[in-house]
Amino acid sequence: MLTHQNLRTLWILLLLHMSARAYKFDILKTHHEPQEGDVRLFGSKNVSEGRVEIYHDGKWGTVCDDNWDMADARVLCRQLNFPGAKSIVTGKDYGQAPGPIWLDDINCKGTETHLFTCEFKGWGETDCTHKEDVGVVCETGSINVDINDSTHSLDHSIGLSDFLGQIFDDGNSCDFLIVVQSPTGNKQEDGTPEISEKTICAHKMILSQIPFFNTSVWITNITVNLSLPCQPHFTSFIRYIYTRKIDVTLSSALCLHQMASDFGLKQLMEDIGRLFSKILPEDSTFHNQVSFYKYAVETKDLVLEENCVQYMAWNYQNLTRSPAWSGLSVGLLRALLTRSDLVAPDEYFVLQSVERWISEKGDSIDLETQADLLGRIRFPMIPAEKLYVIESSSPLYSTHKTVYRDNMLKAFQFNVLLFSNLTKQKFGKENIDYQPRIYTAEPWSIVLEVSSSETQSGQYNNHYNNYGYNPYSQTRSKSFTTPVHNSLIFKDTVKRWQANILMNRQECSNHGVRCESFPVAKLTPQSYISQSEILFRNRILLVCQGQYVCQIQDFKSNMASVSANATQVLPYPCAGDQFTYQIVVTPEYV
Repeated sequence: MLTHQNLRTLWILLLLHMSARAYKFDILKTHHEPQEGDVRLFGSKNVSEGRVEIYHDGKWGTVCDDNWDMADARVLCRQLNFPGAKSIVTGKDYGQAPGPIWLDDINCKGTETHLFTCEFKGWGETDCTHKEDVGVVCETGSINVDINDSTHSLDHSIGLSDFLGQIFDDGNSCDFLIVVQSPTGNKQEDGTPEISEKTICAHKMILSQIPFFNTSVWITNITVNLSLPCQPHFTSFIRYIYTRKIDVTLSSALCLHQMASDFGLKQLMEDIGRLFSKILPEDSTFHNQVSFYKYAVETKDLVLEENCVQYMAWNYQNLTRSPAWSGLSVGLLRALLTRSDLVAPDEYFVLQSVERWISEKGDSIDLETQADLLGRIRFPMIPAEKLYVIESSSPLYSTHKTVYRDNMLKAFQFNVLLFSNLTKQKFGKENIDYQPRIYTAEPWSIVLEVSSSETQSGQYNNHYNNYGYNPYSQTRSKSFTTPVHNSLIFKDTVKRWQANILMNRQECSNHGVRCESFPVAKLTPQSYISQSEILFRNRILLVCQGQYVCQIQDFKSNMASVSANATQVLPYPCAGDQFTYQIVVTPEYV
């Protein structure tokens, strides 16, 4: 039986468990296995300096230097039990980097205790290479010392999670009763609803960290209402509060996510939310994606919400052809139309899809909301030849003449005036109307493929109707031309490009580049036209089995990693890594 003194000791151990870790050694100086979220500095004789590495999913990986600042460095150094951060190191060679790049665009407030609790894109979502791995120099409070003479913190908390789990399993000295009630949907003989009930005995000291339970001195029990399908998962959820460990399956994910939301366990909620990205591609009707989005909004899970909106934006053309399209909410459609990573043949296609959605909704959408949605179309990005047919072909033109005319005027000005004159016309680069999306129609896009003899993934699926091409008519090397800009004034000024998918080190060497992983895409301009106000932001789309876009990568210095290899983890999985590669050229004014 646990005495009051033992409970106080348990509470102290729990606080130690939640504090930052340093290098870990047991009393026999053998290394413990690293735990999820552990960090280390690697590649330097100095214990307080090195490449930042974090442990996730059983592997050490690195952190990209994009947006990395001193707030991020302070969190990292504190997690390693250093008093603070001294400086950030970029471009330094700390030796061969292991595994993937786990974190990119990380955003810490500076007060977090663990690096992985900061905001970031998602595990393995990055457009970086290992050349951009970030390093850090931490403060030591004294001069730097050699590793052989360094002081290490002993941390034996690795077994604490299992110890707390055993306390929960045994139930000894539990002093707080949780009654879980779930309606079965049936009626009892007296007509009242039948309730399935189970009880869990827990410890106030542990639950006191969760405000939901209100474990004051006078409260000894609480009733929790759950749906019947979620009731079997509640015990493992309470055990997680003790251990900070839980096994999540696709069948339990939604229930555990809902509990984490209801009980205020933000980290668990967001980590489970990231798991949903694994199942988003499975529903070609998009009903699940739309449902997950609505659920994310209700639970205020911004990570899950972004995963859902991003997937639908990347696969916008398929979404507009799905049974779920007409049922989209105004909020979801607005969210999609604000995105510059929305993939569509061209902006005219986006306009037509929104007009169709409004027409199908009929009088259920008021005129003000209709005008707001139409105003989110980027009219200056509509191809000039299609601007001329809008007045005669649009089903909503007569209802919203002012919206169409004002936006079409901006579009015509964009197409016939030079950049300098557009500036005088109050053209604003920050104005989203002048920012292109990812347009895949000719001449801005070409498709490359890797043949079955060049990959271990086997034959590619031949279902490519959604994207309007057959990959077997393409190769993995192609030359093509685009206008230097999508404005009509540059229509006859063309730029030639050479696109390649490089499969090995020899091919990279033949092209005069150094590659860290394979395959890798190379997109090189073959003609140079002096237009200092025009910048090309080119991308490569990985299309899984011709059915959905599972990754979008920016080209950096004419190169882009294009697969789930040593440095990349796909945002949305692709069985067998069976891809075609769609390269999109995107010019924009700067």
